[in-house]
Amino acid sequence: MHPPAITVQGLKKSFKDLHVLRGVDLEIARGSIFALLGANGSGKTTTVKILSTLLKADAGTATVNGFDLATQPGQVRESISLTGQFAAVDEILTGRENLVLVARLRHQKDPAGIADDLLDRFSLTDAGHRKVASYSGGMRRRLDIAMSLIGNPPIIFLDEPTTGLDPQSRIEVWRTIKELAGQGTTVLLTTQYLDEAEHLADRIAILHDGTIIVDGTLAELKALYPPAEVEYVEKQPSLEDIFLAITGTPTAAVAAES
Repeated sequence: MHPPAITVQGLKKSFKDLHVLRGVDLEIARGSIFALLGANGSGKTTTVKILSTLLKADAGTATVNGFDLATQPGQVRESISLTGQFAAVDEILTGRENLVLVARLRHQKDPAGIADDLLDRFSLTDAGHRKVASYSGGMRRRLDIAMSLIGNPPIIFLDEPTTGLDPQSRIEVWRTIKELAGQGTTVLLTTQYLDEAEHLADRIAILHDGTIIVDGTLAELKALYPPAEVEYVEKQPSLEDIFLAITGTPTAAVAAES
């Protein structure tokens, strides 16, 4: 058995009189997608900022990729990549130029080759020569995630990666996240969208009032509630089904993504 990618025990953080984290405990397996679910202001982003060394915890311990967060922050930073709520891409540059720039900043040996490989991997080759200002929201987010993978970090933090995206763009990002985990990357995903966690996560933790109130697989979480009463009703399409059908994406393709 491999040791967990991330372990967190008793994590606390306050901002003056505001207690954001009151003792968070987590354990995330390697190569898995772990969804941290919670409402706005529940402490999801604060947790990610602490684990990515952008904030210091007031109390508690954590290890990331086997490195102690408090005493080995440099090794932690070398092990991770962070994609925030808004795509950190340069709109003046082309998609390829963004990737080459980051590869050079990270002292990679073949920036051009890395850029071309990532453009292909994220289905952006045809758009690689275009300025990012012309990209859709989903394309920008895919490029942002591609940039975060330069250097092959074993762990990636995705902080609400589909905020503000249309349904088709969300599905594109979901596909990308699944592919990352399939290739062995550990993904810590924060989201306020219940369907996103349901579609993607191997395990789900719900953060509420500064603590984790439940942590388990979707099946385990469903088992916490009494069995649903069976009723036979005519299934009506959801608004998302209608939107995707009208815009040319078959419902079957959406189901395949889930």
